Amino acid sequence: MLALIAGRGRLPRAVAEAQPEPPLVCALDGHRPEGLTPDLTFRIERLGGLMETLRRRGISRICLCGGVDRPTIRPSAFDWRTLLLVPRIRRALTRGDDGALRSIIALFEERGFTVIAAHEAAPDLLPPAGAPTTVQPDARAEARLGDGVIAEMGRADLGQACVILGGGVIAREDDSGTDAMLRGLGPDARGGVLYKAPKPDQDRRADLPTIGPETASGAIRAGLRGIVIEAGGVIVLDRAEVIRRLDQAGLWLWVRKRTSE
Repeated sequence: MLALIAGRGRLPRAVAEAQPEPPLVCALDGHRPEGLTPDLTFRIERLGGLMETLRRRGISRICLCGGVDRPTIRPSAFDWRTLLLVPRIRRALTRGDDGALRSIIALFEERGFTVIAAHEAAPDLLPPAGAPTTVQPDARAEARLGDGVIAEMGRADLGQACVILGGGVIAREDDSGTDAMLRGLGPDARGGVLYKAPKPDQDRRADLPTIGPETASGAIRAGLRGIVIEAGGVIVLDRAEVIRRLDQAGLWLWVRKRTSE
């Protein structure tokens, strides 16, 4: 049986709806998923107790999905099953995003759970390579530049998206996310391109880059020309609505193989 360790946003619901039987939805306190009622809510200080509960319920597979903020630890809130994990949890929370997620995944695996990626649980969330929009892409130079920018950001374990214009980078994603980055763009971003891809060597079982209708609307509001995402590396939520909004505004979506020109 599958359990979702769910954060904010639409991704947990999309994964849940793709399952042949309803998964057990476990939401981190303060991170309620959109459109999905959690079966359990837990705090990081009770992670050990959560694992024991999952084991008793016959859970064998875990999927981490949805956005989370780094929680504030309350020492008085630890249960006895989590006390032995305290040093590792504290170290995890001092690392970058990918490092922290790798540490949490390792804790689940050591207790016998199989951790699967959101796109493994719901393969249709990854669109096929190509350009599904009416307008076709014209951003080979921007895509090549984006490859290098994301590699640089990945070495610092920071962000999975940037905005490129005229051979330069005018915005980089931070912890606030892609949609917030797009909202912060000024008039000088018009004609730019949103590029989004996984960080090199990223553990793709958690935090795979995601776009959705809000991302499409943000690109439209900012006056961008289109969106480049890496084929096989970026989840698209509500794909039909994303394409509809981009088509209506005359923007393109390029699901690009990394080897493409």
